[in-house]
Amino acid sequence: MQTITADILKKVIHQRPQNSFKGTFGKVLIVGGNPNMGGAAIMAGSAAVHAGAGLVTIATAKENLTAVHSVIPEAMFVDYQDAPKFISLIKGMDVIVLGPGLGNDATAIKVIQTVFANVESSQILIIDGSAITLVAQNAALTTNATIIYTPHQMEWQRLSGIPINEQDDIHCNQEAQQSLNATVILKKHHSEIYFLNGEIHKLMVGGPAMATGGMGDTLTGILAAFIAQFDASFEDRIQAAVFTHSKIADELAKEKYVVLPTDIISYLQKFMKKNCG
Repeated sequence: MQTITADILKKVIHQRPQNSFKGTFGKVLIVGGNPNMGGAAIMAGSAAVHAGAGLVTIATAKENLTAVHSVIPEAMFVDYQDAPKFISLIKGMDVIVLGPGLGNDATAIKVIQTVFANVESSQILIIDGSAITLVAQNAALTTNATIIYTPHQMEWQRLSGIPINEQDDIHCNQEAQQSLNATVILKKHHSEIYFLNGEIHKLMVGGPAMATGGMGDTLTGILAAFIAQFDASFEDRIQAAVFTHSKIADELAKEKYVVLPTDIISYLQKFMKKNCG
């Protein structure tokens, strides 16, 4: 197991080329946010915008339209129940985040089925939150896209079948991860990343100030933006995103008792500039 260090930042985050435009930095789609949990999709989308994704669209419940436009005027909106528009958007994206605040009702299942039916092998699909549980419960859902799961320990128990008290066994975790044919970011104190190439990387930054709702949603947005815009290796982009999220929290925790997801989002641009290679 390897430790993720600050060296990963300058390896991934680089100066933007002068001859560039918004399409240069990737297209990200955030799918989530039912009428009761719109904030999760908004935080993921906001994190993707502030972390530098060129174009961000949020596919969410129509009830969230005003909030999306108020909080993230840089992002576009689509009603995830408007099937023709939703499907058209899926096909044009580089990275799709599925799950923040999506819920687990019939609408959520239909949304997940739509994504799996239309995502393509050239795309990256990040599966988070309630979507992890629904995918674990629906074995018929398959795709050729590159998948990243971002479970916390209870979600990993549902997805892998490994009880929480046995998840310290990295070999057991890796066996389950490899059987899923996906990268797994296991979120916990000192999160672990399991890659398909067999590498396991451990995060040694981050702390209890991060223990608040929406933190995982913010991580998925940063992750999507880093994957969409940078040209380092797939593994390095993921490590840099995970490190950035927790390292910002550590810096802010020097003066804050609790670090909110929105605090991290607000500091992203400055942090990335400071750590640009």
